[in-house]
Amino acid sequence: MYTPKKVEYFARMKQFMEEYPKIFIIHVDNVTSKQFMEIRYNLRGKAEILMGKNTLMRRVLRDCVEEHPEYETLISQINGNIGLVFCGGDLKEIRDIIVANKKQAPAKAGALSPIDVFIEPQNTGMEANKTSFFQALNVPTKIARGTVEITSRVQVCNAGEKVGPSEASLLNLLKISPFFYGMKVINIYDAGSTYPPDVLDIDPNELVNKLMKGATEIAAYSLAVNRPTLPSVMHSVVNGYKNVIAVAFQLEGYSFPAAEKGKAFLKDPEAAMAAIAAAAPAGGGGGGGGGGDAKEEAKAEEPEEEESEDGSMGGGLFGDDDDGW
Repeated sequence: MYTPKKVEYFARMKQFMEEYPKIFIIHVDNVTSKQFMEIRYNLRGKAEILMGKNTLMRRVLRDCVEEHPEYETLISQINGNIGLVFCGGDLKEIRDIIVANKKQAPAKAGALSPIDVFIEPQNTGMEANKTSFFQALNVPTKIARGTVEITSRVQVCNAGEKVGPSEASLLNLLKISPFFYGMKVINIYDAGSTYPPDVLDIDPNELVNKLMKGATEIAAYSLAVNRPTLPSVMHSVVNGYKNVIAVAFQLEGYSFPAAEKGKAFLKDPEAAMAAIAAAAPAGGGGGGGGGGDAKEEAKAEEPEEEESEDGSMGGGLFGDDDDGW
């Protein structure tokens, strides 16, 4: 038989699972009760934090697996000192609220160092009799005006390793509190799959660019080996259409509307360009008219260029100068 507290816990967790489709798995080592209260307050109306024994969480998930098989992937995530944050809104916004609350703390002997810790060159202000303490930790020092001065940058803690008693004493003597503790998001559950929180920092434009680049490469490979794929279909259709138009240009008895326009342009380019220029104001409004005026001005300027003194503008590649073609 379950105690009333366990029954209430099971009911509450199942309610959250039915109400919220997304779950943050958070790591809560060294998080104080005050931090919990502040984070809960900031998440009010957006998410719910649920803490409890891992065995209870797994039991609730196993009870729900028959109706919701997708929860099977979440069971393996319930390890260590963790909690669950149930939410349904913007994941990035909620993640930022969770990790924003951090508390600075001194180094304690036996605690795991979350980061690499370095001591910068500085005058410690300690008396000269403390030199042996620094020498035991292989910290280079010198005596300056009767006090101990650290002469070079030294690493005293490695990320993921335990802090030694001597290192903790040294950092405390120097009044250095190198660690910041708070909730840490280790995984996100969404629609039956889990992924790391770094995914939330990916720019959507970057994803689109990568997809477009991949589609372009696939299309190029497909066209090169003459094997149709979805990205290359449109290119194949366009290339085929170009071939049909080319055939229509060569055959007098075969044509269609798009080919007729091309044939008309080849027969009389000037008339085709005039027709396009005449249609431009109607299609493009004032901008089209301005374009036509610009073209007329350009044409009016061409004879002036041909009459330049040195004759360089008039000849071109196919000019009628005496040295040329």
